[in-house]
Amino acid sequence: MRISAAMTAPPVCAAPDASLAEVAGLMAERAVGSVLVVEDGVLRGIVTDRDLAVRGMGEGLAPGTRVATVMSAAAVTVAADDDLEVAYRAFRRTGIRRLPVLDGGRVVGMLTVDDLLLDVFRRLTDLLGPVAWGILQEPPATPRGAGSRT
Repeated sequence: MRISAAMTAPPVCAAPDASLAEVAGLMAERAVGSVLVVEDGVLRGIVTDRDLAVRGMGEGLAPGTRVATVMSAAAVTVAADDDLEVAYRAFRRTGIRRLPVLDGGRVVGMLTVDDLLLDVFRRLTDLLGPVAWGILQEPPATPRGAGSRT
């Protein structure tokens, strides 16, 4: 399965000069925990809700401070046409929970650990669906040793 099939698209993005307050509002409005920082179509970084709390509010920065001040450089990315195994390896190797997805250097989506969990759940459901349906259709078996006592 390709990353493009599991990612969230379009990604939530902000410019480097967006304020911390604007980005926090965008996160709340879109119900996401991170925003990609993009300038002229180029990924510059990523800011998470934790970045806003720890590096922003925790450091006493004003709500009008530029988001570029607290963002992390997005050093690890994946390509939209990569196999999901590439993402699994990246998550295990780095310990990060979010991967920006690129297509030809252009930001096209975001892949999170939660997206992979949903993929695993779908695969498990597909695998167990026929088994579970078969169990529901068969009459219950009589347990061994059950029956009359003599």
